[in-house]
Order: sequence, then C-alpha cells, then structure tokens
Amino acid sequence: MTSAPQFLVGTASWTDPTLVKSDLFYPPGATTAAERLAFYASHFPTVEVDSSYYAILSEGVARLWVERTPPDFIFNVKAFAWLTQHPAEAGRLPAAIKNALPAELKSAPRIKNPPAEVLSLAFQMFWSSLKPLRDGGKMGRVLFQLPPYVTWRQSNLDYLAALPQRLPGSEIAVEFRHPSWMDTARRRTDTLRFLRDYGFAYVSLDAPTQSGLAPFLATTADDAYIRFHGRNAENWFKHNVSAAERFKYLYAERELAEWAGRLKELSGLRRAFAIFNNCYSNFGIMNATTMREMLARHQP
Repeated sequence: MTSAPQFLVGTASWTDPTLVKSDLFYPPGATTAAERLAFYASHFPTVEVDSSYYAILSEGVARLWVERTPPDFIFNVKAFAWLTQHPAEAGRLPAAIKNALPAELKSAPRIKNPPAEVLSLAFQMFWSSLKPLRDGGKMGRVLFQLPPYVTWRQSNLDYLAALPQRLPGSEIAVEFRHPSWMDTARRRTDTLRFLRDYGFAYVSLDAPTQSGLAPFLATTADDAYIRFHGRNAENWFKHNVSAAERFKYLYAERELAEWAGRLKELSGLRRAFAIFNNCYSNFGIMNATTMREMLARHQP
C-alpha cells in the first residue's frame, strides 16, 4: 500500500466563545448548537472535541453530534482530565463519580489524584459516553494530551500501556508535553517504538521553538496526527495570559506550505489529521481553511 492518506483538516472545538462572538465564521442565523455544528461540518470533515477534557459528557450529547453531521464526519475526542493525569474541577464531575469520592475529597474544588477505583469509574463513564460515535462510525482517535509534568519514566509507560484495556476497542493518539520523551535520539527511538507496539498514534506538534517541544513529523499508527498550536513565542510561557492570547497565531502561507509538503510525502497510511488550535477569534478557522486548500491540491 503506497497511496496517499485521506487528509482530514479541522479545528480543536467548534464552539470557542471568541469564535462565536467574532461573527466571522458562523452566519447570523446559526444561533443554536445544532446549527453551528451543522455549519462547521459543511466546511470541515473532522473536529477535535475539547469539552470532553473538562467534563464527562452524556451519551445523549454524542448521539446529537452523530445526527447533526454528515455520514463520513469524524470526531477526535480529547480524553477527560483525570485520564491524562490532570486535575479536574469537582463541580463538573458526574453525580456517580461525586458519590464515589471519599469524604476528604468531596469538598475539594479541584481533584488531581482520585482513588484508583474512582479513576476506573471515570474511564468507564468516559468511554461509555462515546458509544454513539462508535456505533455511528464517527469515532476517530481519543487524544491523550499529557501534562508537562508527566515525564519519561517506567511508571508512565506502564500507565499508557494499560489504556487499551481501560478503553477497549479505542484508537488512541498521544501528545507529549515534556521534552524528556524526545530529548535524545535514543529516547525518541524508544518512545516511538513504544507507541508503535501499542498502536498509538504519535501526535506531531507545531509550536514555538522556544517551547522545547520537538516539531517533527512521525507516524506510529495507521493515522498521522498533527496539532498546530501556533508560534506565539512571546506569550507561550506567560502565566497571566488567557489561552486566547497564548495561542493567538495566524500562520503565514509559507509556514503551512512546509507542513503541507511533509504531509504530501506520507504514504501507506489511512488518514492524516491536521488540527488547528481554535482559541482566538477565527484564526483557527482561517489556518485550517488554508491548509485544507493546500492539501486538496495534493489529493489523488
């Protein structure tokens, strides 16, 4: 198999408040969740769900997504915060999980390390909530975006290795945020081999060079997955700026053309996802549109 992959370009979420408020993408008549998703899906073939990181959604929500999008539309879903070793807001936890918490955690506003049995329940509820997407053929990758404090070490490798058992039948993509996963040629080789062994897709990143994150394209599964965070070096490390300001970046065509050239060289894969951060006005939409048009000229 040497054919080019299917290029699927989209953004990380379609409901960002600054995008909706900008009036630069959605038409004036698209005022409901259903209308906005349908309009988005008429322009892009995929999206990365961001809300699933903050709260475990209901099956009903996923069922509506299936109904409101074309048959071949693909949802990649960001794993719930606990699943990636991030803290979660207690106020957004489902009642079943709140009830399972030990007494000393019930009043905590944020919880980082839930008991093992509560974490297992979160895995089960998260995966169950996505059943309509799986049944409808619209489930893409589950994105595990690891926090910067999760470093390369055996306990973290063991945690990742257990994911297929906790999310049976899932297709997983992993994004590393600490340089230790890729800081030497040997470590990079070991990390990529580990991902291949488990069928996990390596998430290639585009970010400021000062971030320390490795901006290279690698494939470890039958899908390529690239996330474009922008190159706003000035705001990347600031602590008192909003996500909108940190990721505010409109790519130059030459910057996107470099990535389009790399993607064009891929072969033997099923799909290549190119996902643009969507935190500032319509910048993500514009970046994704430019990339989509560049790749469309390369489709067989």
